[in-house]
Amino acid sequence: MNQTIEERLRLALQQQRAAFDRDPMPSEATRRDRLGRVHAMTTRHADALAQAIAADFGHRARQETLLAEVFTVRSGTRHALSHLRRWMKPRRVPTQLHFLPGHNTLMPQPLGVVGIVSPWNYPYYLTMAPAIAALAAGNRVLIKPSELTPETSALMAKMIAADFADDEMQVITGDAAVGRAFVELPFDHLFFTGSTAVGRLVAQAAARNLTPVTLELGGKSPAIVDASSDLQLVADRLAFGKLFNAGQTCVAPDYALAPQALVEPLAERLVQSVRKLYPTLSDNPDYTAIVSERHRARLQGLLDDAQAKGARLIPTHSEAAANGRFVPHVLTNVNEGMAVMQEEIFGPILPIVGCSSADDAIAKVRSRDRPLALYWFGRDTSARERVMAQTHAGGVTINDCIWHLGQENQPFGGVGASGIGSYHGEWGFRTFSKDKPIFHQPRLAGTSLFSPPYGARFDRLLGLLQKLFG
Repeated sequence: MNQTIEERLRLALQQQRAAFDRDPMPSEATRRDRLGRVHAMTTRHADALAQAIAADFGHRARQETLLAEVFTVRSGTRHALSHLRRWMKPRRVPTQLHFLPGHNTLMPQPLGVVGIVSPWNYPYYLTMAPAIAALAAGNRVLIKPSELTPETSALMAKMIAADFADDEMQVITGDAAVGRAFVELPFDHLFFTGSTAVGRLVAQAAARNLTPVTLELGGKSPAIVDASSDLQLVADRLAFGKLFNAGQTCVAPDYALAPQALVEPLAERLVQSVRKLYPTLSDNPDYTAIVSERHRARLQGLLDDAQAKGARLIPTHSEAAANGRFVPHVLTNVNEGMAVMQEEIFGPILPIVGCSSADDAIAKVRSRDRPLALYWFGRDTSARERVMAQTHAGGVTINDCIWHLGQENQPFGGVGASGIGSYHGEWGFRTFSKDKPIFHQPRLAGTSLFSPPYGARFDRLLGLLQKLFG
């Protein structure tokens, strides 16, 4: 009898929940074994992953996949293995004087079954990074990868099925209808990476089951160029951050804010920096293609709209786009009425917005939804600290782009419209754990003094407590 996708999903969840109920607090050895298998299969399938992702994109530089997908997952597992014992250990926390000689501890406890919905732009890393955290915390994991990267999704399903039992970690592939059914399951935690619009729908579906969510979204991440900056360094690093994976990165700089006098010089240097990184486009093995014709058409639509509304379009190369690539463009003379200044670009287009002052740049950032990332370039410490204090962002890199994403010793996550919750390193472990508070009461307990029958002794003790702590 053929199962519906809803039945298959429900059975997969039930299978994992039953397995979790049999072992609700996996040992350190079990967790190390699972993390070790992730590390080993990532190493073993590195070339296959590079080939599958390149096939899905039309082309992606092998080196970008090895760095952004393979190395990051290997590094994340090694970090988790190095710190797992400390993360798992119950933590003693302070106890107020009037509860002594009792004491408090926090016991990190796995949540159960974690659902992960991963995107297409970094299909392996953005699947396995939250999975590593969930496995380290002792959970079972059910994964729905993107339908826009079918080769990689099929490879991940095959890899994980070969190294993990279905009741440990399992991949379920399918289209958007499968994704909608997936997020409606009553997981113990649901982790979603994708657009803000879809994230809202995911949160609504999860809310019906009171399922807690972590949402890693996106938005328009600004790069603020201070008057004190080295313009050549800014151009070189903006070019790298914007064109890595052809701009199909959630933390790519979406637009630049610069003093009005620096807009044209910065645009000229950016073109030179892009050409230095990518002397040619269509036949260049280092330059990644746009994932689909629909997304290429969307990017062209952004350029057409901007030009029609008065923007100056500066292509970095004279050659026409081919083989799925898209010619990078720098835009000047942009305004808020243009779609390129309203939507997340997610491609190799960088508008530069002129500002009258540092305060004007801050005001422009604050007028938008809070972004996933913010970049600041300059040497003026007081100007930098003013921007840090007066703007919100999920994360920041100073004098460069995107590298805060790779820090395992800091949390990664959005704020406001760019996301809810965080992960990486210990923050991922805590996201997929419940810190259960436990109060240990000894045989001789001072709290017995507060038991009935009430009288003068109770009044004196309560008065003392109110004086000391109330």
